[in-house]
Amino acid sequence: MAPGRPPLGPAYHRLWASTALSNLADGVLKVALPLIALGYTRSPPLIAGVAVAAALPWLLFALPAGALVDRLDRRRLMAGANALRAAVAGGLVLVLLLDAGSIQVLYVVALVAGTAETLHDTAAPSVLPQLVPSDQLPRANGRLFAVELTANELVGPPLAGVLVALAVVAAPAAPALLWGVAAVLVPALGRSLPSGPPRRDRGTWRADVAEGLRFLGRHRVLRAFTAMTGLFNLTSSATQAVLVLYAVGSASPMGLTEQGYGWLLGAWAAGCLLGSFLVERLQRALGRARAIGSAFLVAALAVGLPGLTAHPVAVGAGFLVGGVGLVVANVATVSLRQRITPGPLAGRVHSAHRLVGFGAKPLGAALGGGLAELLGLRAVFLVMGGLALLALVGMRAVTDAAMDAAETGHDPDGPSGY
Repeated sequence: MAPGRPPLGPAYHRLWASTALSNLADGVLKVALPLIALGYTRSPPLIAGVAVAAALPWLLFALPAGALVDRLDRRRLMAGANALRAAVAGGLVLVLLLDAGSIQVLYVVALVAGTAETLHDTAAPSVLPQLVPSDQLPRANGRLFAVELTANELVGPPLAGVLVALAVVAAPAAPALLWGVAAVLVPALGRSLPSGPPRRDRGTWRADVAEGLRFLGRHRVLRAFTAMTGLFNLTSSATQAVLVLYAVGSASPMGLTEQGYGWLLGAWAAGCLLGSFLVERLQRALGRARAIGSAFLVAALAVGLPGLTAHPVAVGAGFLVGGVGLVVANVATVSLRQRITPGPLAGRVHSAHRLVGFGAKPLGAALGGGLAELLGLRAVFLVMGGLALLALVGMRAVTDAAMDAAETGHDPDGPSGY
């Protein structure tokens, strides 16, 4: 710990530890499913369908998830979501052992696991502002991003490749075990992890959801961040949905093995891990607005890079740099949203943001599969890389002055009187 920095506290570190197992499980399953799908089909739209099914719940259930998070015990929601994911991964193990698998079964597994994810991943960041002071949020979020990305993106993908190569059933068995342990650990945090902030009198579900949407919609800076995130996720999901076809197999442009594919994805995570420790320094050196704009720029360039070269080292290096940009942008925007949003609205505002930001993922995955079928795999990366650069238009609304005004409550375009 740097001199003069107050400790984040035992409650935060317990939350940090409980996050690691859940994200490692998620990282293994999300890479294992498309690798398993290659045993059933090589059709780009059908392979992309796995990513569509995994991300579709953010489009369908993000807003109800936010309302639940602001109404119920956030610890129990996190534990229940992990238990459900453990059950569905365990079910896939049984299906594979019985040789009853199909691409449709993988869609169901991805859909159910994705639905549980909307609850868990909406509850977790809504708890954080209760555990650390506002001025420590960038550091706390950076450390959480570090463990999430290390487990989810750096360790999970290579581990998935190894498990699939060893035995197909091992790939879903590992996350089933990890989620099961995580489900048990979350309630054990009860003495240190608050269940949620005090709520005002509850209205109807529709009124609850509308309140979160209005708060996000009236904040100019938050609107810009949400639009930028949605566009970037649309483009990155389009490329990620077909990357397995572009990368894996002797006949693919990159010619990687399953293990090599896992390491390629791990380059994104390595960059994200590095970025999580650089975010504070970059913000101090460049200012928040320039740091965020630069981060979106390098991440967008990484999206299109495979369209320019299929060399694994070059693509991996681009993913590494893009990962740095991705996490710098994420930490800065999430920390700002946490500072601005009142505690009782945290779940709904977070879910409203993810309705756009993560709801774009299934649309992007479907778009990537369709473009690959019509224009070829390389064209997907080139087209989506160009579109990703359009996210920078949102930086016109994201200035240091605008962010400062939003945090101090002096933004003339922001909501007031909550």
